[in-house]
Amino acid sequence: MKRLDILFIALVFTFLCKTASAQTTDSTQNLTNFSGSVGITTNGFSIIPSFSLNSPAFISRLSWRKKRFSFEPDIRIVPDATKGGLLFWLRYRLIEKKKFSLRLGVHPAFNLVRKTVIDNGQSRTITEWLRFAAFEVVPNYQFSKNFGASIMYLEGHGLQSFGPKFTNVLFLNTSITNIGLSENVKLHLFPSVFFLYTDGYRGDYLTLTTTLAHNKIPFSLQSTINQTIKSDVPNNLNFMWNVGVNYNFNRDLKKVN
Repeated sequence: MKRLDILFIALVFTFLCKTASAQTTDSTQNLTNFSGSVGITTNGFSIIPSFSLNSPAFISRLSWRKKRFSFEPDIRIVPDATKGGLLFWLRYRLIEKKKFSLRLGVHPAFNLVRKTVIDNGQSRTITEWLRFAAFEVVPNYQFSKNFGASIMYLEGHGLQSFGPKFTNVLFLNTSITNIGLSENVKLHLFPSVFFLYTDGYRGDYLTLTTTLAHNKIPFSLQSTINQTIKSDVPNNLNFMWNVGVNYNFNRDLKKVN
């Protein structure tokens, strides 16, 4: 992506945020919050589940939110730090009603990948940084307390002369939460279908994330499966899965002036 393109996206995002801030606010806009989860998984999946680290990984998702703005680092990295991804989301809730919401987001991203190079006639493997810029648009509708659906459009651009150049993906997401297995044990299901386009290649996928949580314990078990429906993306794996454990936290909300 050219610098002018990045500047244009930033200006549009800023304009939308300034426009929305002039709207009448409701009580949920006056809240500040720090929340997130940290954990380990048997296979670190990317934000696009058809890509993975193919290795156990440390996962950290944090969120600092004030009013409608939030800063949300998303880090997935293998134990020896030779592969991974670091995303730094800046998000804004343009619309936030009881049932309908619309979220906008931008992020820089840094991917660590392994690459074989020739040095003095000898081949060796190094870790290389790839830089990306991306944005998202996410409308969401909450049909009931425990059932919702959303559409997520994500577009990313590589910022170097090699590696992936252009990727966009459309997610059709649903959430089925708080399925009671007992008084305190709850099951949450997040089925999704997504359509990936990357540098002229196409892939269609079905993914399901399942979370098992206890109301009185901050730890949860989580597993994701990703099944290819149809794909010509290079190095695509037909089926992937993982399982992990997360420590979850959510600081008390408080009013701000």
